[in-house]
Amino acid sequence: MDEHYFKGVTVKAKANIYFDGKVVSHTIIDSEGSRKTLGLIYHGEYHFDTKQPERMEIVSGSCDVTLDGGYDTTTYHEGESFLVRRESGFTITVKEGICEYVCSYEESTGGHSRTPWPWQVRGE
Repeated sequence: MDEHYFKGVTVKAKANIYFDGKVVSHTIIDSEGSRKTLGLIYHGEYHFDTKQPERMEIVSGSCDVTLDGGYDTTTYHEGESFLVRRESGFTITVKEGICEYVCSYEESTGGHSRTPWPWQVRGE
């Protein structure tokens, strides 16, 4: 996957810190007001709730993901992504090293996302 570059964005300097610093991200906002977070997830297992649809792109490393309400765990590697519905959540496990990600918060209208589901998307 090519490196991610974001031009013309506003960056929030204050970090989003979760799980005693095991998950850390910074928020960026583009010129149209769309929000993303760029982050690191260290070794461990963590659960996140979602308020709006999210697209998680794995930039480096790998992770195992179980979506709320699901029974299957899927492994994602660099260059792959997964989608999480609004008002839902997911459990993410990093077995070794660090997983780097970009999380895009998708617009939602009437329960539908601009991004077509299926829930999980492989490398594009």
